[in-house]
Amino acid sequence: MCERQEAILNSIFHCYKRDQWVRFTHATPLTITASKLKKITGIIEELTLEEVHKIYNPLIQIISDYMHGKTIINNRFQQFTGEEQKKAPFIIGIAGSVAAGKSTLARLLLELLRHTSTKPRIVLVPTDVFLYNNEILEEKKLMMRKGFPESYDITHLIHFLACVKAGKRNLSIPVYSHLHYNILPQTWQKIPPHDILILEGLNVLQTNRMQASHNAMPFVSDFFDFSIYLDAQTEDLERWYVMRFLKLRQQAFSHTESFFHRFAKLSDTEAVDTAKNIWKSINQPNLHDNIAPTKYRAHMVLQKNRNHSIDQIMLRKL
Repeated sequence: MCERQEAILNSIFHCYKRDQWVRFTHATPLTITASKLKKITGIIEELTLEEVHKIYNPLIQIISDYMHGKTIINNRFQQFTGEEQKKAPFIIGIAGSVAAGKSTLARLLLELLRHTSTKPRIVLVPTDVFLYNNEILEEKKLMMRKGFPESYDITHLIHFLACVKAGKRNLSIPVYSHLHYNILPQTWQKIPPHDILILEGLNVLQTNRMQASHNAMPFVSDFFDFSIYLDAQTEDLERWYVMRFLKLRQQAFSHTESFFHRFAKLSDTEAVDTAKNIWKSINQPNLHDNIAPTKYRAHMVLQKNRNHSIDQIMLRKL
């Protein structure tokens, strides 16, 4: 990073190394047990209670402060306008590469936030449910670009977030099956009433491409009250992806109904070569071209080391 770029980032973010960040760890008791942490952790990660206490408890305090600040602003605006303002859910966005650990982070935040003093109701939504189904992707010749921005029904996602912000009830979203690698037909998941919505996905911080009609469209991130980018070195992400592929080969891929069942019989060498080829041809280009460039649009960037521990935290200045 050149000196000018570093100066710009320092003007936007507070940057903390791990030993600096842990100073913000207070005597807040842990609200999660080792057994619960093990259940929500991904298949290749090893989160510890110490990591939760030193890194994620301060993060929960920051999110709680953002939520409190939003409530104050809403109340002041109501006083200013004299109009009753419906309280909208607080939306948290989580972005990052394949294999970065977004789903684990989302589940961890859900578990920690639900035990804060206000005991909020929380819903977790992965953007996988807004992928086009495989039939449409085949028709558009996008099956090999699944996970790229154009493989998502962004209009549907933005409409959903707009309904959430408007406080609408009885919302439903599609259901995505990782086993079948597809949206399940005629299957919908009802979204219960909630105070916090956590949306996690590859491209949630991306800006929209200008449409041919030049009609301006909101970004997905326009609906976020707080956003996190989970970062790591590309070589670590590739290694984690290969490790996850090998684990899935022994687990989910072994089911005869699995879309990837053909990989279950690969030898270790063949499986590693296959995973690396998928990474190099699909996931790495998507990371470099579409995901990583959105990193500094987040409120917070969490930089992982090769062992999944957080080494650096960047927090956007107010």
